[in-house]
Amino acid sequence: SPGRKVLIVYAHQEPKSLNGSLKRVAVEELSKQGCSVTVSDLYTMQFEPRATRNDIVGCLHNSEEFNYGVETWEAYKRGSLSNDVIEEQKKVQEADLLIFQFPLYWFNMPAIMKGWMDRVLVQGFAYDYPGGCYDSGLLKNKLALFSFTTGGSKEMYAKGGVSGDIRYLLWPMQHGIMHFCGVKVLAPHICFAPEYVSEEERKEMLIAWAQRLKTLWKEEPINCSPESYFK
Repeated sequence: SPGRKVLIVYAHQEPKSLNGSLKRVAVEELSKQGCSVTVSDLYTMQFEPRATRNDIVGCLHNSEEFNYGVETWEAYKRGSLSNDVIEEQKKVQEADLLIFQFPLYWFNMPAIMKGWMDRVLVQGFAYDYPGGCYDSGLLKNKLALFSFTTGGSKEMYAKGGVSGDIRYLLWPMQHGIMHFCGVKVLAPHICFAPEYVSEEERKEMLIAWAQRLKTLWKEEPINCSPESYFK
């Protein structure tokens, strides 16, 4: 896989955390394969998560009534989105693979990463509606992988478990965002309850991730139909 480009969108405040280590392992392992790896470290960048009027530079398309979706779509077409958004779009455009690395917060991604999704995946860039979404999304030919840690155990996130099947939580991220934009999704990488296991088991988690990355480019994307999430 030499020459492949990878963007890691990373949301954790502490480099010494397991998330920090997982990100570091991915950078090392993929670089070793000859991939070029870019990291968007959202907390270090102080990435703005809020979708506001500031995302449009210059005049609004309709200054009477603000509609974020319409305004960013129009701004994308005329090249007048704010710089931080344009920078991230360039990274996405160049990437063959997007890895999202984060701790699960309330069955979801942290706000700073959700804000990245909200602001970067603009209509006209990531999708067009109604014709350019799902299998026709504008980011087709890209892959995505959600790598995250949980507070709850694997048993809690099983089909009969108290938190319900982990796939239910992946549905909005993998299907509602990535697949919607045409991105194919690789199986998620989940480290369950790292805070409640031994140092040894946390090391095992890092080794397992490194191992998986060695053959990542041979993997087939998962089935993105509703049935596969709710069966």
